[in-house]
Amino acid sequence: MDRLDNTIRPYAWGSPTAIPQLLGVEPTGEPQAEMWMGAHPGAPSRTERGTLVEVIDTDPEKELGPAAVAKFGPRLPFLLKILAAGAPLSLQVHPDLAQAKEGYADEERRGIPVDAPHRNYKDANHKPELICALTAFDGLCGFRAPLEAAALLDDLGVDSLKPYVDLLHAHPEDAALREVLTAILTADREEMARTVEEAAAACTHLGGAYAPYADIAHHYPGDPGVIAAMLLNHVRLQPGEALYLGAGVPHAYLSGLGVEIMANSDNVLRCGLTPKHVDVPELLRIVRFHAADPGVLRPEAAPDGEEVYETPIDEFRLSRYVLPEAGTTHDLTRPTPQILLCTAGTVRAGDHDLTPGASVFVPAGEKAEVSGTGTLFRATVIA
Repeated sequence: MDRLDNTIRPYAWGSPTAIPQLLGVEPTGEPQAEMWMGAHPGAPSRTERGTLVEVIDTDPEKELGPAAVAKFGPRLPFLLKILAAGAPLSLQVHPDLAQAKEGYADEERRGIPVDAPHRNYKDANHKPELICALTAFDGLCGFRAPLEAAALLDDLGVDSLKPYVDLLHAHPEDAALREVLTAILTADREEMARTVEEAAAACTHLGGAYAPYADIAHHYPGDPGVIAAMLLNHVRLQPGEALYLGAGVPHAYLSGLGVEIMANSDNVLRCGLTPKHVDVPELLRIVRFHAADPGVLRPEAAPDGEEVYETPIDEFRLSRYVLPEAGTTHDLTRPTPQILLCTAGTVRAGDHDLTPGASVFVPAGEKAEVSGTGTLFRATVIA
């Protein structure tokens, strides 16, 4: 096993205290948003053998296993993170695999630099993701039923929202959602800023179910994404609960600490709550205008104490072990690569003692025995 030395990304929305508290270190006073574990070229984990990118490149089949290389190519197909949201992230969607390939090829043909601020597709991969709460965790996920969204907007008593309320009563529902989101994102910016200001004041006054939107408006005053956010389901996860976010599902994380895993991609199309580029036509092509329950996941029991978060994709498989007592050993050996992450207590993994926030990379087929008292997350692939 290789103990991982991981990079913490200081994005502005990050909590200055949550990750330091997990790691048991003093805060720096700066936001600490994400700790990356994996072989993403933007911030690969470091080992005594070099970066994890270098380790895998030296012998992909040995590190990843023949089956994973045959299915996903000679790279680790997932990125594992600890995510600490101190403020709302941008409202966003991710493309499916076919859309990502098409969009990437199109922008390559047009010669758009990969680091250009208006570039949508940084690679040709999709980006399904899963967030598992370590603390109470608030987010937005998927569209509300249009009539529910209409009632939420109507009760604000803001005259300029009435046309959206009327549209949400139209049929079919998917067309109503598409028309309203389009209208919100293409409205005159000054007029929309005034609408958002009125809506934010009403949300603050009403509180309750409106409190999350008042907080969003506090962080993003005048942003059309504040109104767009009210079209979505608000979800509060309790520790151990999770959300799976597939292609085309609009979502945003609002606050809390969690373990996140995703396919190894940077493809994001933003809907709002951001100063970054919003490509409305491309966004509307990607969004799936389907109202549904967000589908909170709870882990399902598997053999040997493993608890699995079931998802419909193969690039990652996330599970956890809650180890109640020392002295019991679990054999986690697999023919696929793994990252093991401790989030509570002390866990012995091979020759490594893992405390909260510590992690190891386990090459495919390498003996992986764990014991101790604590919580261990296991990230791997299905190959």
